[in-house]
Amino acid sequence: MSASPARAGIPADPPGGARAVAVWGIGVAVYFVAVIFRTSLGVAGLDAADRFHVNASALATFSLLQLLVYAGMQIPVGLMVDRLGTKKVLTLGAVLFTVGQLGFALSPSYGMALAARALLGCGDAMTFISVLRLGTRWFPARRGPLMAQLAGLVGMAGNLVSTLVLAPVLHGVGWTAAFAGSAVAGLVVLVPLVLFLRDHPEGYGPAPVPRGSGGSGGSGGSAGAGGFVRRQIRESWAEPGTRLGLWVHFTTQFPAMVFLLLWGMPFLVEAQGLSRTTAGGLLTLVVASNMALGLAYGQIVGRRQSARIPLALGTVALTALLWAAVLVYPGDRAPMWLLVALCLVLGTCGPASMIGFDFARPANPAERQGTASGITNMGGFIASMTTLLTVGVLLDATGDNYRIAFSTVFVLEAVGVISILRLRPLALAREADRSRVAIPAQEPGPDPAPVSRVCPLPETAGREGP
Repeated sequence: MSASPARAGIPADPPGGARAVAVWGIGVAVYFVAVIFRTSLGVAGLDAADRFHVNASALATFSLLQLLVYAGMQIPVGLMVDRLGTKKVLTLGAVLFTVGQLGFALSPSYGMALAARALLGCGDAMTFISVLRLGTRWFPARRGPLMAQLAGLVGMAGNLVSTLVLAPVLHGVGWTAAFAGSAVAGLVVLVPLVLFLRDHPEGYGPAPVPRGSGGSGGSGGSAGAGGFVRRQIRESWAEPGTRLGLWVHFTTQFPAMVFLLLWGMPFLVEAQGLSRTTAGGLLTLVVASNMALGLAYGQIVGRRQSARIPLALGTVALTALLWAAVLVYPGDRAPMWLLVALCLVLGTCGPASMIGFDFARPANPAERQGTASGITNMGGFIASMTTLLTVGVLLDATGDNYRIAFSTVFVLEAVGVISILRLRPLALAREADRSRVAIPAQEPGPDPAPVSRVCPLPETAGREGP
């Protein structure tokens, strides 16, 4: 017996299927292009320094400003997605990051290039949360961890394109042609997005916004809209699962993000004495490791919720161990086998960061998913911004001593682990209580649509004790 789309205005679990894959694929293609643009500076850092005649701190400002805009936009974007729907937000994002990439290609000065990266970061900020929203609107809740990991995997494929395609093109045809040519990809994905993407399957839309809360039919006007924003943020933040998700994302994502986005290439070339080709191969190895492990992490978490914390903390511990081994290795340079091991381990950071959304998702009802995802997604990018800036400042202050500069990684990881351990008992206890309420409402009957407004949990939910 199939579930009816809704009961008493409460949407049932979406059915998934081929159409869901097609619609979700359009959104993921937009995210794929956004990641190419986001990470394009990672393979062009040394070229950018030469083009704009800037030092390490100024070079870091490119990525710092881009991530500052990205992180600052996460909650507003989450609210926009909850309010306006996925298609409108994703379309605006595609337009902005395409214009930003083209502007970066044509910028004659450092200041104009900074403005272009800020615009790119603004558009980029609108993509991932929108893709997560598509996943929750078009697929059953039990598929949530896998769909999130798949989205992250496709994003890493975009990183791979930056490394394997954009880098040689950049050195072959030059700065302007390479970046302007890549901007065409934004136009390519914009067409199917406008023509074919839909926010949700017919009959599975979100609950209407109550009158007076700032909706189109409300009487509250701007005050009502402000009330909606405050309520969404307050209620999302009040959930321990949202805060735990933020700190998991904070602690796991940034080591690989910083390495791929800016400082990996200079570190491998200047500190380790590798050629650009060899360094590019190691950056590719990080991406390949991420893609290989993303599906495994998604399957493990989807099947066994109790694996979330061990996976996250194990990734943090292994990352810290390998970074320490590289930085304290006797002599000026670490051996190639150790650098390969570091890059393989950095590939686990992306899949581990997605676990943060697996704490925020079941902690919030469907109409608050965008806001909760935005809060969670801020974590890793705040950590990345902090590390990008600190590494640049320390490099300038110490005469390019990468060992001192990269020690920042350990400080932020320690802060994150303490916060995870502090929030873990309360978040898991709340999640277990919620699952005991939600599961009876989904027992087979004349109409098996869930009664609980909270997103249903996988069958294993609630088994993980505090």
